[in-house]
Order: sequence, then structure tokens, then C-alpha cells
Amino acid sequence: MVRDARYLGMASRMAAEMGATFVKTYYCENFEEVTNICPSPVVIAGGKKIEEKDALQMSKNAIDKGAVGVDMGRNIFQSDSPIGMIKAVRSIVHENASVDEAFEIYKSGPKGL
Repeated sequence: MVRDARYLGMASRMAAEMGATFVKTYYCENFEEVTNICPSPVVIAGGKKIEEKDALQMSKNAIDKGAVGVDMGRNIFQSDSPIGMIKAVRSIVHENASVDEAFEIYKSGPKGL
């Protein structure tokens, strides 16, 4: 199955109609179609490890297109500054920070765990 708005939207809606309190799905082009069709809050999965600024951009795009949160694993734990990355993603989700502002937060975090 292709990861596009049509299929992710249908799968998300089915999960919501079956009683899901919230739905975790992948980010895709036209993500607003997914969040518009799903009656439950939508959280994006972080997916494979990508560059930190790209992960922050994906987070910002998802929030701007209707997601209520971000569930990231390897994009945080495999970062050279996991604490900075957590704070950066938090600033996007909870404080509506720009990608550039969030990237500065990430860069100011301590390196390593």
C-alpha cells in the first residue's frame, strides 16, 4: 500500500470509527486530507532517521496541517543532541515555534546523552 493521503486518510478514519482515541500515522504529501477526514486527533510517526532540520520541518508541516503531536524515536535518540531535539520538537508542537527557532534550540542542547 502506498503512503499517500488517500490511503492514510482512509486507514486513519477507520481506526477512529473503530474507537481509537487518537491515531498515529505517517506524514505524507497533502497531509491535511488525512487530518480533515479523521475525526480523532492525529499524531505523526517520526519514521526513519533523517537530518535534524528535516525532521523539525516535517514536524512543523504536520502541526500546521492539523496534527496534534509528533511521536519520534530514532530522530531523537540517534541525534547528536537528544535533549536539544526533544526541546526543539516540543517548541514546535506546544509553542508554535518556527523551524529556524526550533533548530536553534536543538543546536543549543548538550551533545550526547
